[in-house]
Amino acid sequence: MTRRSETFLLTVVAVAVAAFVLAPLLLMFATSLKADENQILRDLGNSNAFWVSPWEMSLENFRQVLSNTTFPVLRYVLNSTIIVVSIVVVGIFVNSLAAFALARMRFRGRSLAVMLVVALIIIPMESLAIPLLLMMAQVGWVDSYRAQIVPFIAHPFSIFLFYQFFAAIPKDLDEAAYVAGASKLRTYWSVIMPLSLPTIATVAILQSLEYWNAFLWPLMVTRSSEARPVSLALAQYFGTPPPIWGDVMAFSVIMSLPILIVYFAFQRWFIQSTIGSGIKG
Repeated sequence: MTRRSETFLLTVVAVAVAAFVLAPLLLMFATSLKADENQILRDLGNSNAFWVSPWEMSLENFRQVLSNTTFPVLRYVLNSTIIVVSIVVVGIFVNSLAAFALARMRFRGRSLAVMLVVALIIIPMESLAIPLLLMMAQVGWVDSYRAQIVPFIAHPFSIFLFYQFFAAIPKDLDEAAYVAGASKLRTYWSVIMPLSLPTIATVAILQSLEYWNAFLWPLMVTRSSEARPVSLALAQYFGTPPPIWGDVMAFSVIMSLPILIVYFAFQRWFIQSTIGSGIKG
C-alpha cells in the first residue's frame, strides 16, 4: 500500500469515527431547535434529523423547559454546579497533596499506601453505595449537598494521576527550594503545582464529567429539588409521559452546555497532558 493510499484510508477512518461520535450531539442540538413535534417525529427516520433549516429554527422548546415549574431546570443546574465545583476545587488540593506526600516524601508504609490507592481505583461505586448511604443517614446528610460532595473529594484515580506526574519531576527542584528556605508546603504550592497545570486540567475535566453525569448516588440520597442534580432531573423529565422530544432535547442541551464550557476552558492543558503522556510512554 502506498503512502497516499494509507493517508486516504486513515482520513476515511478518522472522518467515519468523528461522524459516529458527533451524530448524537448533532441530533440533540438539531431536535432542540425544532418547535414542530410532528416534524421531529417525521425527521427521526431520515437524515433530516441531524440538521435544522433556518425557517424551522426556534427557541420554543427552551422556553417551555425553562418555564416548567414542576421541573425547575435552572435550580437543578445550580445544584449540579455547586456539587461539581466543590468536588473539583477541593479535590484538586486534597488529592494533589496526598500525591505530593506519596511521590516526594519518604516514610514507612509509603509503598503500601500507593498500592492501596491503585486498588481503590478498581472498586466500583455500586459496591460501596449501600454502606455509604447508611453512613449518610447516620450523620443526617441525606437530601443535602454534603452527601454528594464530601464522600467524593478524595478520588483515588486523581491521586494516582498526580502521583505519576509528581514522581516524574526531578527532585533537584525540591532540593533547590529547601536550600532557599522553602518548607515542604511552600515547595508544593510554589514549585510543583505551577508545573502541574496539564494534570490539573485533566483531573478537572474527568471529575467534572464523572460527577456532572452521576445518577445512581444522587438517586439514592436526594428526595427533593433542593439538592437534586440535573442528571437525575433529566431522567425524571424524560420518564414523564408523554415524552415531548423537542423539550427533552432542549433539556439535554441545557445539561450539556456547562460541561462543554469546562472542556473548552481546559482543553489546551488537557491535550498537552495527553501528548506528554504519549511521549513518556
